[in-house]
Amino acid sequence: MSCGEHHDVDCGEILQRVYVFIDNELADASSDEIRQHLEECAPCLDEYDLERCVKKLVHRSCGSDHAPDALRQRILLRLTQIQIETTITTTD
Repeated sequence: MSCGEHHDVDCGEILQRVYVFIDNELADASSDEIRQHLEECAPCLDEYDLERCVKKLVHRSCGSDHAPDALRQRILLRLTQIQIETTITTTD
């Protein structure tokens, strides 16, 4: 995904890290980099907002149940694969 504007960090790279960013699991420098990108890039901000809403919906639906780490890792891997496939499809 790209908004067509030049950014210090590519949109695809930002979106690959957005899940970890949403969970506040990034170093401060990486978080600042993503925040800055989201302020400048409306398509990435829209994607971020969507992912954040999905996460809230899942949390609300599952209550306090936590997914096992192995399941969480498989889901994150699959989401990353889908993002890559979507990026490749939209750039071709």
